[in-house]
Amino acid sequence: MHRITGKAGGDSLIEMSPTDSFNDDMNGYNQHASSSTGSLQQGQSPIDKQQHSKDSVFFRDGVRMIDFVLSYVDDKDGERKQERRRLYEANLVNVGLELETEDKSESDDGKTYFVKIHAPWEVLATYADVLKVKVPFKANDIPDNSDMPMNWLSTPFRLPEHIMHPQPDYFTAPFDKSKSDFFLIDNKDTFFSPSTRNRILYYILSRCSYFRDECGDKDKKGIKRLLNNGTYTAAFPLHDCRYWSRSKDANCESDRYNLHKHWARFFCFFKEQPLNLIRKYYGEKIGIYFAWLGFYTEMLLFAAIVGTICFIYGFLTYDDNQWSKEICSEKVGGNIVMCPLCDKKCGYWKLNTTCNSSWQSHLFDNVGTVFFAIFMGIWVTLFLEFWKRRQARLEYEWDLVDFEEEQQQLQLRPEYESKCTNRKLNRITQEMEPYLPITSKCARTCLSGATVLLWISLIIACIIGVIAYRLAVYAAFASIMKDSATSHLQVVGPYITPQLATSVTASCINFVIIMILNLMYERVAVWITDMEIPKTHLEYENKLTVKMFLFQFVNYYSSCFYVAFFKGKFVGFPGKYAYMFGSKLRNEECDPGGCLIELTTQLVIVMTGKQVWGNIQEALVPWLMNWWGSRKARNHPESLYSRWEQDHDLQGFGQLGLFYEYLEMVIQFGFITLFVASFPLAPLLALINNIIEVRVDAWKLTTQFRRPVAAKAHSIGAWQEILNGMAVLSVVTNAFIVAFTSDMIPRLVYMYAYQPNGEMNMKGYINNSLSVFNISAIPLDNKPDDGESPSWFDSSITTCRYRDYRYPPGHEKEYSHTMQFWHILAAKLAFIIIVEHVVFLVKFFVAWMIPDVPSDVRARVKRERYLVQEYLHNYEVEKLKIQLSQNGHSDCNCTPMIYPSIPKHEVLSECL
Repeated sequence: MHRITGKAGGDSLIEMSPTDSFNDDMNGYNQHASSSTGSLQQGQSPIDKQQHSKDSVFFRDGVRMIDFVLSYVDDKDGERKQERRRLYEANLVNVGLELETEDKSESDDGKTYFVKIHAPWEVLATYADVLKVKVPFKANDIPDNSDMPMNWLSTPFRLPEHIMHPQPDYFTAPFDKSKSDFFLIDNKDTFFSPSTRNRILYYILSRCSYFRDECGDKDKKGIKRLLNNGTYTAAFPLHDCRYWSRSKDANCESDRYNLHKHWARFFCFFKEQPLNLIRKYYGEKIGIYFAWLGFYTEMLLFAAIVGTICFIYGFLTYDDNQWSKEICSEKVGGNIVMCPLCDKKCGYWKLNTTCNSSWQSHLFDNVGTVFFAIFMGIWVTLFLEFWKRRQARLEYEWDLVDFEEEQQQLQLRPEYESKCTNRKLNRITQEMEPYLPITSKCARTCLSGATVLLWISLIIACIIGVIAYRLAVYAAFASIMKDSATSHLQVVGPYITPQLATSVTASCINFVIIMILNLMYERVAVWITDMEIPKTHLEYENKLTVKMFLFQFVNYYSSCFYVAFFKGKFVGFPGKYAYMFGSKLRNEECDPGGCLIELTTQLVIVMTGKQVWGNIQEALVPWLMNWWGSRKARNHPESLYSRWEQDHDLQGFGQLGLFYEYLEMVIQFGFITLFVASFPLAPLLALINNIIEVRVDAWKLTTQFRRPVAAKAHSIGAWQEILNGMAVLSVVTNAFIVAFTSDMIPRLVYMYAYQPNGEMNMKGYINNSLSVFNISAIPLDNKPDDGESPSWFDSSITTCRYRDYRYPPGHEKEYSHTMQFWHILAAKLAFIIIVEHVVFLVKFFVAWMIPDVPSDVRARVKRERYLVQEYLHNYEVEKLKIQLSQNGHSDCNCTPMIYPSIPKHEVLSECL
């Protein structure tokens, strides 16, 4: 063979010469097979097409496996596209691939051609060498000591052994074609797993050109470009069988059927996931996602249990809630007249009208909430640290330990190679490679950053619009409900207040805006990431991840941040209210029970709405599209509805399919960590959603989508750093929520320092927390219009109360903050500092105590490296001995000096 250097075009494909083709029974096939006669091996008898089932993953000869399928349709621009296809497929044949075409007359719609591609051993071995695919060379001899005491308890949750471990455990080394007899090759047809085969095929398809050598247009390269310009309509590897039945071919392993039976059914929700089988069928990248999702769901169980206990504690202490009793009592709450909550349209009201909301608030605003906030700060650290250990174990088991360098060096994006026309010398490889000039890179980065900032500004503008809606609509609701207009409604009527109606409607509107902005921004994020021309697939995903997450973070969490940290904090007081940007819209106030219940409402609506909408979008939409697309073919017998047509009728998973799955879960992770102090049941809702999510993702991947192209990944990538950042931020946000959004600190300060009788109880707290204002001093612009105040209000009432700590009228410091206000503020700041330092100290201590890589995994990695060197040394020595003996030096039994003895490396005692 000879290598096509193609330095100027970045081409790295290898052209096979006739002498390099493997000389087994498949030799001689080098042609693009016709659709009418098929392609036959030399000396092979013709196959009757009517007897040969089309629901097969093999060529018509029944021997060569279909590794990839391309489809296309003739159209108006047929000549140009036909020429591209002819050149492209000729180049595929030149690099050693074997093709077979199904004519459009054989397809269900009578329009679609299918090009089936098979990679023979010679091609697979060549590119496995190029990509440094790790393959087995020795059975693993380290005993597995993973059995736990009372292991029988986990029996109901286990899957059969052949499903959990479909392949034996081996020590592996990067494949070297020149040393193929060093590796454990029993059967060349099954030596490389299906996921490895289609990954190699996609590597070739992505770099194969469709131009003539004399044209020299290096930009015309890759299957992705051909798909974008419509030359081909689809490119995908085949599923190995129907998901509801095993393949009739004895050589087919029917992994898809096993995955659907043991993994993708909802009633398997309590079973472990067959991660090794997922990795074997779909590749490491999808396998690592499901491993992370499963581990995250398992850890959520502990958070959900503790959160539920805290909620039950709030429910059981319902009757001990002294401040709610005072609000609801006629003697206290019934005699306290509150100042209007808005100008003109809001009248005076009695405190006991907020009785129900104060009881509801106690369910979440209690001592248990503080404990749970601290617990979640530690839980998130344990989750991330234990995931690092789980990830390290998977890296070893799935041969990903040294993968990062391969990812950077060998998987340059074809778009980068074609668009970067400049070349420079790589100081390490001493070869010319494409690069993007620094001026172009800076300009593209600045434009990208400006676009992201523009869209984030758009979100902030939408949030300000929702806040304006809150302020404007609250006055309308207050005017409508002043005479208890909702009291006639059964069950829910007494609970509907102007505050609740405003909060729920604003949250729903905000959720709709979030969904619309998401749909619009996704296209923009992909466009600006493409414009930056990232060098590698990893860099591309990381750039897109950062852009999408920044946008989603602001989009989903901004409304929660507003309610938690801004609402009710900049209100002013009667006679000197604060207004929104100088308008006539007065800033919102919190209920006397606090803003925490409203934050809970906001969190529940956005979090639950997102999860329900996400599951509908993920499962129902693909199912409906597949049902509609395959409506004609459903009546066909199995022998006529071919495997490639069945897969063609499914939805494409897309290069970013997994990206959106991660994004959905990370946004959920933010909800259950950043604002968990306001809603202890959030982890329980997330747990229920994730139990469904695992099976929905498995079901749609197995039944509704084409088989994705396998890809390698040694970790969850940039998401790991995002999770770490959110874990740190969650400690701060929860400390601020407890200090400033809930009433926990003011209550404790009152009980310990301001209780008039010196008793350790909350009697008199409500009266203490409300300041007094003289009604006659309220400006005319703030006073209610005639008829807005209730019938019980008359001129005998001279003062009203408002939520603040200010001196009463007539005092020398009239309406300025009291000393109690400053005591409470100091206590809040002290609480934040103490809690943050304690939680961070515990977090760092736990992170230091838990090693990222388990000791047994570290030992296995060292032993594998040692064995690779030792076995390669012995292999080279034996090979040289044989070579010398064949040259007439068989009497020499000594070790050649050119292969000196390699000193054995130190190996941990656990390995020996």
